[in-house]
Amino acid sequence: MPKKKHFSAGRVPLILFLCQMISALDVPLDSKLLGDLVQPPTITQQSPKDYIIDPRENIVIQCEAKGRPPPSFSWTRNGTHFDIDKDPLVTMKPGSGTLVINILSEGKAETYEGVYQCTARNERGAAISNNIVVRPSRSPLWTKERLEPITLRNGQSLVLPCRPPIGLPPAIIFWMDNSFQRLPQSERVSQGLNGDLYFSNVLPEDTREDYICYARFNHTQTIQQKQPISLKVISAKPSKERPPTFLTPEGNESLKEELRGNVLSLECIAEGLPTPVIYWIKEDGTLPVNRTFYRNFKKTLQITQVSEADSGNYQCIAKNTLGAVHHTISVTVKAAPYWISAPQNLVLSPGENGTLICRANGNPKPRIGWLTNGVPVEIAPDDPSRKIDGDTIMFSNVQERSSAVYQCNASNEYGYLLANAFVNVLAEPPRILTSANILYQVIANRPALLDCAFFGSPLPTIEWFKGTKGRALHEDIYVLHDNGTLEIPVAQKDSAGTYTCVARNKLGMAKNEVHLEIKDPTRIIKQPEYAVVQRGSKVSFECKVKHDDTLIPTIMWLKDNGELPNDERFSVDKDHLVVTDVSDDDGGTYTCAANTTLDSVSASAGLRVVAPTPTPAPIYDVPNPPFDLELTNQLDKSVQLTWTPGDDNNSPITKFIIEYEDAMHEAGIWHHQAEVSGTQTTAQLTLSPYVNYSFRVMAENSIGRSVPSEASEQYLTKAAEPDQNPTSVEGIGTEPDNLVITWKPLNGFQSNGPGLQYKVSWRQKDGDDEWTSVVVANVSKYIVSGTPTFVPYLIKVQALNDVGFAPEPAAVMGHSGEDLPMVAPGNVRVNVVNSTLAEVHWDPVPLKSVRGHLQGYRIYYWKAQSSSKRNRRHIEKKILTFQGSKTHGMLPGLQPYSHYTLNVRVVNGKGEGPASTDRAFHTPEGVPSAPSSLKIVNPTLDSLTLEWDPPSHPNGVLTEYTLRYQPINSTHELGPLVDLKIPANKTRWTLKHLNFSTRYKFYFYAQTSVGSGSQITEEAITTVDEAGILPPDVGAGKAMASRQVDIATQGWFIGLMCAVALLILILLIVCFIRRNKGGKYPVKEKEDAHADPEIQPMKEDDGTFGEYSDAEDHKPLKKGSRTPSDRTVKKEDSDDSLVDYGEGVNGQFNEDGSFIGQYSGKKEKEPAEGNESSEAPSPVNAMNSFV
Repeated sequence: MPKKKHFSAGRVPLILFLCQMISALDVPLDSKLLGDLVQPPTITQQSPKDYIIDPRENIVIQCEAKGRPPPSFSWTRNGTHFDIDKDPLVTMKPGSGTLVINILSEGKAETYEGVYQCTARNERGAAISNNIVVRPSRSPLWTKERLEPITLRNGQSLVLPCRPPIGLPPAIIFWMDNSFQRLPQSERVSQGLNGDLYFSNVLPEDTREDYICYARFNHTQTIQQKQPISLKVISAKPSKERPPTFLTPEGNESLKEELRGNVLSLECIAEGLPTPVIYWIKEDGTLPVNRTFYRNFKKTLQITQVSEADSGNYQCIAKNTLGAVHHTISVTVKAAPYWISAPQNLVLSPGENGTLICRANGNPKPRIGWLTNGVPVEIAPDDPSRKIDGDTIMFSNVQERSSAVYQCNASNEYGYLLANAFVNVLAEPPRILTSANILYQVIANRPALLDCAFFGSPLPTIEWFKGTKGRALHEDIYVLHDNGTLEIPVAQKDSAGTYTCVARNKLGMAKNEVHLEIKDPTRIIKQPEYAVVQRGSKVSFECKVKHDDTLIPTIMWLKDNGELPNDERFSVDKDHLVVTDVSDDDGGTYTCAANTTLDSVSASAGLRVVAPTPTPAPIYDVPNPPFDLELTNQLDKSVQLTWTPGDDNNSPITKFIIEYEDAMHEAGIWHHQAEVSGTQTTAQLTLSPYVNYSFRVMAENSIGRSVPSEASEQYLTKAAEPDQNPTSVEGIGTEPDNLVITWKPLNGFQSNGPGLQYKVSWRQKDGDDEWTSVVVANVSKYIVSGTPTFVPYLIKVQALNDVGFAPEPAAVMGHSGEDLPMVAPGNVRVNVVNSTLAEVHWDPVPLKSVRGHLQGYRIYYWKAQSSSKRNRRHIEKKILTFQGSKTHGMLPGLQPYSHYTLNVRVVNGKGEGPASTDRAFHTPEGVPSAPSSLKIVNPTLDSLTLEWDPPSHPNGVLTEYTLRYQPINSTHELGPLVDLKIPANKTRWTLKHLNFSTRYKFYFYAQTSVGSGSQITEEAITTVDEAGILPPDVGAGKAMASRQVDIATQGWFIGLMCAVALLILILLIVCFIRRNKGGKYPVKEKEDAHADPEIQPMKEDDGTFGEYSDAEDHKPLKKGSRTPSDRTVKKEDSDDSLVDYGEGVNGQFNEDGSFIGQYSGKKEKEPAEGNESSEAPSPVNAMNSFV
């Protein structure tokens, strides 16, 4: 057959009508196009036949139906009309037949047990639901019984009975100990299908007092517990070995009946010493492949999806070293009714004929019964157009009154089937459902299918026309399908155009136009060619494509029908695929595939990679990956992996690394499993439950590690209950009335089985309440509402899955939400320690009033105003927090002589409580800060005026100011200090009778009654009279000052300085000449006699002249290097100075290294006090000080 092409948009509405040939008229599902057609009711949703409800929740019995007009609903209960209006607890959802029975407010679920049936009715008929049997789930308690302790000798057999209470649905049975740990089971000890625990033979280690049978009722999420059974095994001489005998079933033969489609479970448990092993065979056939499973250490045989063909005799054989025993189970498979052909809806036009067929099978053969509109046909109104013949109803010459809903009931002793099928008699003119002006695009020489979906009653006839005036198309070239589709088997270029579909019946006519375009096929005009290349070289494949101009192709390259390797060696441009540095792995088949929206073409070529010539030297490389991985000895928790090593590439393999992938939980992620020696090719691997394992192996040698092998086949281990619980369990309230329980969930690997959930349990720590539990989905948080404020709770989070529960978790403690504290601290007391520090004491609040975790106490304090009344503005409050339960604290950094107010509040995790009563306190006076500023203004020959601003922080009442000052001479020596007290209300003071042209240093500070504050310093100089005449002294006996001249401008002073410079130059020349002659000059002699430890001779490579060189000649002069920090020059500080050779001249050097001689008498200098000026004295000042 020619391949059918993909079509453009608008093709979808045809799908429904192409899927089947019309044998009777169908009502289309497009409600938008046929919204005005009447239709009998159809049941669309209903509750299951056997409906087990949770008695803790409202009962919801579903019944949904469609029809036109919309149907009304009614119910029967136990075969009689159920009047929901008379029961205030029962309501029906609007526009629906679903019942909601509100048993949460009042009422019991048992009251509403029964068989319910829903009827949906409109003017065209009535559809009915299945009989819905409503029963509440039950989880009864075990009856109390006294269980005597059991004492056995080593080796005897034992059956511990469970006999669980009968619940609805039946309970799941498992055995655990008092610690909620599963009892270990094996070939020797196992649980039967009936819940009993069977011991083939007991051992001393079986002794324990807590064999407990548990029954879990999944529907209500409850677990019931049987009284513990005590077993003591006497470890005396073991019983004599014995051949096997069956504990269950009894005798040599038994019968088993199972229903078709269920799981057939056959069980044989034997006792004996040593422990027997069980084998299974089918006497008259083989066990079905892929449907046979062994459970419970092969003691249970299960066959899934059982059918009548599985009936027969099954034999279990128990063997040990002393013999064997057989038991035959005769299996009969019965069948509840199942459909062969369910009746289908009929839409007929008046006068037409039709049939409803209802065929079902079962074992025994089901009985077929018919109803019309929910009433058995035997008592229903007669319809002359209807004739019933067993499983078939035949209709002839139907009329509109023949419309009805028919029910077919197929039943036997194992169940029933109920199907609704309506007969709808309609008279409707034709309607075309395909959208108008659809554009179809088809590749030339391919089939074209043009849609004409239609509806009408009677069934319309369909004709197709091409063009506006064309004739009807006939089946010599075209194919006309019964659903209205026109097929052009081989579309040519001249097939393009406009096509018209016309639908006619006796009630009218409808038509629709569609358009067809024919496109050129896509072709590969230059195909890739087979290539043979050497390893390491480059290869190129060419692929040129020609296509229809209106279609855009996509070019894709494949290797061995898969994607190209993700390798930068492969590059693709418009027409070429290029592979560089070809390796052996690059060999294979390369395919060029060109795709458009309408067609696709491809062409392939092979690549063979050969070794280059000459043969290269041996390659030392990482090993080739292992291959042929195989899984054997597949058990629930272990498997054996074998492999074949790859080439070691001339370096022996030292070890194999095995990794696994869990395709179920973490597909694509590989984890380390094991490592084995390089000589092994087999490993026994330990597995976890419910993991879909794949394995791969890597080899390692001294060069490195190979790439991984291909993955092994997948192996899904059996599910088991979780073996661990969530971690990081916490309980913290976010609101005063809740408790938020959080935990770190288990990952998929840790779940050990499907249906991972969490049982969250909580109770108040200090109460006698029982644990409250809820089972939640696989989440990480559960919020408990309506809790009291800040109450300790014990919390447990236990994992469970469809198999069972994880071990009982340890309880952790949490707290419900905090609220703001209710009580303020009392008895707040303040003790002022000093002017800047206060100590606060308070009484603690009752812990119950904290209503949360006590975080501490918080002191708010603020300065209201200055006690001196100078500053009354408020400032922002300051806060100090004292952690824990402290009841006192210190407030540092207070402002002296200030008025403060404070209060205390208790703090918890929610926030602050109410404030205590405000407490006021005063800080005493302190010492003031330094005056804000100090300026020297209006200097004269003998006076200076000081101006200042008061301290910014007086810290009390100022009593006075203290001014201290002293002169500084030209050598920066400080003269005697003069103290002067100034009244506190002054901000200006003039000092008189000072020396002219003299620098003074001033120290100024304020005082309070407490003491003196910080001082501020300043320096200033009295002026010089420009005329050179000083004013007369006021005091008697003082001589008139001599006339002052500026000697720096006098000729004699300049000549004197030149003579001094010439003398120094002559001395230096003489020293240099004498040193060159090898003699020693006086300075060198003094140096030898009084060596200066600070002056070290220069090394030979520093440019010295040998033994007689003088280090001082080349030592650089630095600022201040000749003067100590106290600005005094002592003779012993420089024994080799020019002073010793001059006329009493103090040698000084400027910063540029030049010498300045100053005429002054040598004297011992007093140490300077305070901060001295760094200003160098001028020659003028030096002369003025020389008398």
